[in-house]
Amino acid sequence: MLETSARLLRLLSLLQSRPDWSGAELAERLGVTTRTVRRDVDRLRDLGYPVESATGITGGYRLGVGAALPPLLLDDDEAVAVAVGLRAAATGTVTGIEETSLRALAKLEQVLPSRLRHRVGAMQSAILPLTGPGPTVDPDLLTALAAACRAHEGIRFGYQQRTRRVEPYRLVHTGRRWYLLAFDLDRDDWRTFRVDRMDSAPQPGPRFTPRPEPAEGVQTYVSNALTSSPYRYRATILFHAPLDVVAEHTSPTAGRLEHRDADSCLFYAGGDSLDKIALYVALKGIDFQVLDPPQLKDHVRALASRLTNAGS
Repeated sequence: MLETSARLLRLLSLLQSRPDWSGAELAERLGVTTRTVRRDVDRLRDLGYPVESATGITGGYRLGVGAALPPLLLDDDEAVAVAVGLRAAATGTVTGIEETSLRALAKLEQVLPSRLRHRVGAMQSAILPLTGPGPTVDPDLLTALAAACRAHEGIRFGYQQRTRRVEPYRLVHTGRRWYLLAFDLDRDDWRTFRVDRMDSAPQPGPRFTPRPEPAEGVQTYVSNALTSSPYRYRATILFHAPLDVVAEHTSPTAGRLEHRDADSCLFYAGGDSLDKIALYVALKGIDFQVLDPPQLKDHVRALASRLTNAGS
């Protein structure tokens, strides 16, 4: 009995991880026969999970939207409370859990009945968050983008007066803004898009097979795209302090840190003004050395001279 229950939970987790599964794929993942998969699917249906099946030689399964909320150990009121809380967290109410909240919200809304969707929408419209200035993003848009990333489904959307056709991969939150990492089909290259600049809701496109990630890795690519590539100047700074010490004084959107040794680290950043880069680095209160570009060394010397004269 315990083995069967554990397998049912594993099967449910697989069905929630992506929209479509063949019977053979599920059987391979679970280490059972396709006949056992069919029986386990029937058990899930008896428990109230809306598992849809497709006929044919191979067959297939997907977790659909049911008439009632499946028994996820949540009643209607709890489900609404969780959905509203996740929406608030996904838009930055609680720092550090935005992306996790968004993934959980996408899973929950996949099986949320329409009557509960209306209750969530009503409660959300009655809540007035007091936030600081800055771009805002509709949680429904974030949920739709997260679902497209998880389903490997291409999308089209308006962006800076152009229509973009992309294969979405990741949503990235920097503390101030949301970005979509995607492969731009028209430019045949990876791109990052600010979600708040999308001027139309994403329209679904064909499913796609995931591509190999950028050679430098997703984290490094996104960091470079947001902190160095868009700017006129790119700087490399050597800090004479451990990476974890410098990280306490550095925003992820300001630049990328790289471990060098136990007592130093490298900082890669960009900017349209060398004076601003010099001032930003100097105000950290950590000894540093400019490695690149040469012009920044002159600006640092000039800044040091002005500060010395100001204190004399």
